[in-house]
Amino acid sequence: MKIFLAIAVTVAALAATSRAAGATGTVVIAYADGSTKLYRDVRIIIWNESMAITSADGQGTVVFGKASCTKIGELVRCLPYDATLFQNGGKLHIALASGTVWLNPSREYQPMSHSSTEIPPRGVLLAVRTRHGTDVTMTGTVDEVHR
Repeated sequence: MKIFLAIAVTVAALAATSRAAGATGTVVIAYADGSTKLYRDVRIIIWNESMAITSADGQGTVVFGKASCTKIGELVRCLPYDATLFQNGGKLHIALASGTVWLNPSREYQPMSHSSTEIPPRGVLLAVRTRHGTDVTMTGTVDEVHR
């Protein structure tokens, strides 16, 4: 199943309010060697059945294209198993070992089960680990939705 196949159905309400004034996503990449990299103001776009995350300078985009998604209450939880990095005119497949994406397609804050965390309207939380041991986390809101 493509990532966000379930989301495609549940984000219809987002379409009218999908354009944000500015990118709000923050990505932290923690490499296996202990170094980290922080990306602020990343754009989060849901395009058909994929989720694209683009750096503020537009130089790099990671696309999550396949996942198993389930609706849990008002939230959508996806377990991604495919990602591709587009950068410098090239394309690199990223092998994922594990990960979870949470999306709140509603217009209200939604609590995560068994957690004190609330996800804002159009909010996204992502945490994945690559097969090389790199951890990627992201928080933000969906900037655009395209069907």
